[in-house]
Amino acid sequence: MSRINGFVGRRNFIKLAGIGSVAVGASATGSIIWQGEKAIAQQPSKPEPKPQIVDPQEALKTLMDGNKRFIEDKRMNPNQSKLRLQEISAGQYPFAAILGCGDSRVPAEIVFDQGFGDLFIVRVAGNIVSPEGIGSLEFATAVLGAPLIVVLGHTKCGAVSAAVKGDPLPGRIGAFVEEIKPAVEMVRNKPGNLEDNSVISNVQYQVKRLEESSTILRGLIKEKKLKIAGGRYEIATGKVTLVA
Repeated sequence: MSRINGFVGRRNFIKLAGIGSVAVGASATGSIIWQGEKAIAQQPSKPEPKPQIVDPQEALKTLMDGNKRFIEDKRMNPNQSKLRLQEISAGQYPFAAILGCGDSRVPAEIVFDQGFGDLFIVRVAGNIVSPEGIGSLEFATAVLGAPLIVVLGHTKCGAVSAAVKGDPLPGRIGAFVEEIKPAVEMVRNKPGNLEDNSVISNVQYQVKRLEESSTILRGLIKEKKLKIAGGRYEIATGKVTLVA
């Protein structure tokens, strides 16, 4: 499987990432990917799921339509059968990737009324951009073919609240809070509730960081194969509002 939905696919991913500058890591990754493909090839053949949505705007509309069903209590619960499990055991074609907060109140598949194999989820407190998160999203888009990334923040976010307060924090909690503070400062003098404004500002800030931190993602955006959007999830109502 060298190309998915017009994307680079597993075997060409290392070349796209720049094998010369990361020879050791690329070699290890290539070995893992090759062994994975070899193992799949040795298994009894199963019908592979067909590639899903390849247009970024269509993918975004599908997500927002799913959220509308969710808040109206008209969920369809798609792709959640045992048959679906068998289908995706042969491969995955998520139509969107979500960079979301680790908050237990924001499960993306439920919020957007999706099922197995539909969404590639990366979750970390404060929905911040990290090197590991960037790599995961590069894989979701350049290899698996997802045409959309949504950075999903939410109201009453503890990480954002901590960044607003600015108090010293124990352990490594302060590490991700520090990544939110620049977004807080951008709206500190803005009218309205500072915490609510900071939630939106943080989504917009992380979208910009994501766009600027990856040559792979920038390339896909330039080729119009990828869109990065930002959303704010309202804990009390379940509604997602696009803010970037």
